[in-house]
Amino acid sequence: MKFKKLVITKLLPAVIFVLVGFTTFGQKTITGTVTDSDGEAIPGVSVLVKGTTTGTMTDAFGKYSVAVPNDATALVFSYIGMKTQEKTIEGNVTDCILSYDDSELAEVVVIGYGEVKKEDATGSIQSVSSDDFNKGNITSPQDLLTGKVSGVVITSSGGQPGGAATIRIRGGSSLNASNDPLFVVDGIPIDNGGIGGMANPLSTINPNDIESFTVLKDASATAIYGSRASNGVIIITTKKGHAGAMKISYNGNVSIGVPAKLLSVLSGDEYRTLLQQKVDEGIVSDVALTKIGDANTDWQNEIYQNAMSHDHNVSLSGSYKILPYRLSLGYTDQNGLLKYSDMKRSTIDLTLSPELFNNSLKLYLNGKAAFTDNNFSNTGAIGAAVQFDPTQPINNYNYRFGGYTAWVEASEDDQKNGMPNNIATHNPVALLEFTDNTSKSQRYFGNAKAEYIIPFMPELKVVVKGAYDYFNSEGHRYTDWLASWSHREPDQNVQDYSNMRYTSLFDSYLNYNKDFGTVHKVDFTAGYSWEHHYYEGTFIHHKWSASDSAVNAGSSAYKNEYLLASLFGRLNYNLLNKYLFTATVRYDGSSRFAPENRYGLFPSAAFAWKINEESFLRDITAITNLKLRLGWGKTGQQDIGSLYPYIPTYVISQTGAYYQFGNTFYPTLRPDPYDPSIKWEETVTENIGLDFGFMQEKIIGSIDVYKRITNDLLNDIPIAAGTNFSNHLITNVGSLENSGIEANLTVRPVSNKDMTLEVSGNFTYNVNKITKLTLVDDTTFVGYDVGGISGGVGNNVEINQVGYPANTYFLFQQIYDENGMPIEGLYTDKTGNGGEVAGDNLNKYYLENPAPQYLFGLSSRFTYKQFDVAFSGRFNIGNYVYNNNASSMALYQNLYNQSGYTSNILSDVSKSNFRTAQYWSDFYLENASFFRMDFVTAGYNFEKLVSEKLSGRLSFTVQNAFVVTKYSGIDPEISGGIDNNIFPRPRTFILGLNLNF
Repeated sequence: MKFKKLVITKLLPAVIFVLVGFTTFGQKTITGTVTDSDGEAIPGVSVLVKGTTTGTMTDAFGKYSVAVPNDATALVFSYIGMKTQEKTIEGNVTDCILSYDDSELAEVVVIGYGEVKKEDATGSIQSVSSDDFNKGNITSPQDLLTGKVSGVVITSSGGQPGGAATIRIRGGSSLNASNDPLFVVDGIPIDNGGIGGMANPLSTINPNDIESFTVLKDASATAIYGSRASNGVIIITTKKGHAGAMKISYNGNVSIGVPAKLLSVLSGDEYRTLLQQKVDEGIVSDVALTKIGDANTDWQNEIYQNAMSHDHNVSLSGSYKILPYRLSLGYTDQNGLLKYSDMKRSTIDLTLSPELFNNSLKLYLNGKAAFTDNNFSNTGAIGAAVQFDPTQPINNYNYRFGGYTAWVEASEDDQKNGMPNNIATHNPVALLEFTDNTSKSQRYFGNAKAEYIIPFMPELKVVVKGAYDYFNSEGHRYTDWLASWSHREPDQNVQDYSNMRYTSLFDSYLNYNKDFGTVHKVDFTAGYSWEHHYYEGTFIHHKWSASDSAVNAGSSAYKNEYLLASLFGRLNYNLLNKYLFTATVRYDGSSRFAPENRYGLFPSAAFAWKINEESFLRDITAITNLKLRLGWGKTGQQDIGSLYPYIPTYVISQTGAYYQFGNTFYPTLRPDPYDPSIKWEETVTENIGLDFGFMQEKIIGSIDVYKRITNDLLNDIPIAAGTNFSNHLITNVGSLENSGIEANLTVRPVSNKDMTLEVSGNFTYNVNKITKLTLVDDTTFVGYDVGGISGGVGNNVEINQVGYPANTYFLFQQIYDENGMPIEGLYTDKTGNGGEVAGDNLNKYYLENPAPQYLFGLSSRFTYKQFDVAFSGRFNIGNYVYNNNASSMALYQNLYNQSGYTSNILSDVSKSNFRTAQYWSDFYLENASFFRMDFVTAGYNFEKLVSEKLSGRLSFTVQNAFVVTKYSGIDPEISGGIDNNIFPRPRTFILGLNLNF
């Protein structure tokens, strides 16, 4: 099986020989088979008659036949990655078993525009192979990586099928620009920005096709990507073909997802009892009693379902003569917990990797396609199911609103003829039934690469790459005319949209790699890169006419593009295999900035010392690796929002700002704010690291300490009215710091033929701090409000201020009575001025933030003969969440609204007994630290089932097995730190089957 691992890790196939013809006089034919130590046939092995150029190579089954002179005494067998062997000719059959050359099997990691042996890497780099991926119902690549890499925080947006995730490497480096890492697929940077009708563009990559991830974390590793690398780089390497006979693999699973936890609300009976109590206490008007019904409807039960899903992937890999290939076909059907939410995806991936002209020319050709159908349920039903009156039935059989119960204006109170209440909660079942929101998207990705080794200078090669990434989507949003809320926003009842974008890329570079004896080794790369990004789309909205048909109510369209041209270079120098030096530089030019700010230089430097190679440690066999790393570098950020923020532009005003001339309304053009001097943010990173390995790599790991400083930080600042057609402007004014510690440890205490045990853990500590926000320091300035919440108008509970982490909570300090109950409306007077505290920002204080301060990832694999078990979990410690569900839905005032409708409330209302909203009370800020068991899996591996060549694995997995936390909401893992009706993550039970032919 070692042979399979060899080709998967991209060791080169055998040298192709030109057969030299000769006469058959005085010759004989020798045949045989070449295998590895496991008995696997090896195709492409060179078989030479010793002392001559006469030879051949083995076929796909490891067999060969060669004519040799009668006086020939031996054959020489050679294959890259294996030890060359000489076999004496005895008779007409000469078989050979080749063993692996350990010097050729050194672990290689993928970096920007190349590869490097892991032992020679100088930057902070961490790789995760397919053996270590997360298991379960995985539909998007980032889910394979969650909890596996120190310094990387991956927070899914919820349980929506194919949903996106927030990915942060060593904390966020920006406040108003993107904090997402750059993704590179098979050497090609991809545009992973959002597109209408696609919840997560990254989900167009089939996880079954991924071989490994490489995460570049410090600037010495990422700077070669220049203006897009401030947030780190994640390199995805997909699976390739291999030499040999065709192999067929099937991977499939079926799963069922169930709600792990739902919000606790009052039942119908509990609601009637509580409402009567609050009426008796004078808190609620007795009119409310006339509105309630006699039902006991569990609205959450009505909108959620057990989600059945299945995933299938078939791959064919092998080689046809000198053409290695891999073809993969995938199909995914994932359903969400919310009814009518689903994602159906079909993928195809074809890779060809021939090597020509005695391996001087290596080609890599890849084409991918993904076809995705999305059904987006109306997520407004999630909050409505919590708030809608549980005493009301689902249907009241009134055809005014399609038979569904709906609230009408209090003055009319006529279900048949009354106008719907515009501010009342909508029937959650109707929200699902009367809304149709679908999309279809296609993504095509083509990648071609050619490497040519110069014949007269084999240490020099030329690399040329070209890629094209095309993405389009079409969507349709429809609200039935019977829906009560369709009367509220008639212009939005029917919407059609289409979006298209493509990226063209061309790279060319030279690589010079030469060993000068045992003292010096040089690896130099220099090249040019060019990219063109293009976007366009249309949006059309309709409204229902008097005849209940949709008529056009307006449309809009957009087109945009930008270019990126770059020069880049890297020098790796190895002295005595002890001292490693790396320097990189990238010079980027982006059309997104004005000519005077268009170009940027992004350098880096790194040094590593293999301490274990020194004479004073060389004889200590227990130390197999001990390497000190130092790194420095500067990276940029060009993804700053709008494509051309330096150009003054005009947009069409909203309908309320139209001017009337006669009987016609005319739209006006509104100028957008712009900054002609805007430029990219720049981040400088310093890193110190130590890699270690002991006891023949039974214990391996690393420790890194880093500091990242972002300068020219973009911030939305107020400006004088009349200076820029606006009273605010996004410009370069600030700075931000991230500093932290990372550690990784893997222990393999048992590793033998029958049993293996591996335990891995990673640790992250990160501190984020804003160091500058304004052009002029102002000690009276409290900061910029962020973190909008549900409830009221324009309310925020987070703030950005100098000296504090980004998105720090900014709240009143709640005062409690002697029983530990919060006193409604009573807060600590922070100013000492007395008077009413509520509403005064000076009485608020800064406390905590959503980002975890400490993270621990823990995983383990155990195998015993054919059985295996594994798990992966993670601790997030120090992350806080503002419980917006409680602050807006655990209030007695919500029981009845004066406009004429009743609403349910959370059972947690008893923890505060608040009558009215107290949005800025720190009572709602909760420590949401947690431990989540991401998956637990058990499997049985079988061989020689039915036939000698059939093997496989049967497995059972529980995904999102359990969560331990004190947080009172349904899930402590909240992107952005504000919990407001998150799409629930399911607990999923998966039965999987893998077959290999």
